Amino acid sequence: MGRNKNITAIVRRAGAPALALGVIAFFAAYALIGANGVFAYGDYKRQLAKREKVLRLLEKRRGILQNRVALLDPRHANPDMVDEQVRRQLNLAHPDEVIVPLR
Repeated sequence: MGRNKNITAIVRRAGAPALALGVIAFFAAYALIGANGVFAYGDYKRQLAKREKVLRLLEKRRGILQNRVALLDPRHANPDMVDEQVRRQLNLAHPDEVIVPLR
């Protein structure tokens, strides 16, 4: 019976530090392999590069659209741009023109 008491006393004394060590190990593992851990950093870099590429394409498209909007400004509209837009909207063409679809 004395030996069981010794084992029980050892387990009770070591229980709290063992539990604390387990909690620390859990958080350390999560810091390494969790969703925001060290190993996820490479994936974040790949996602960032991909999204920066998409951003550059969208900024280029935005610039093109800004240019078209500026050409259609009612205060000083570009006659060629206005003519193109009106004819596109109304599906009109001169009899001597050749239509080349772009899409």
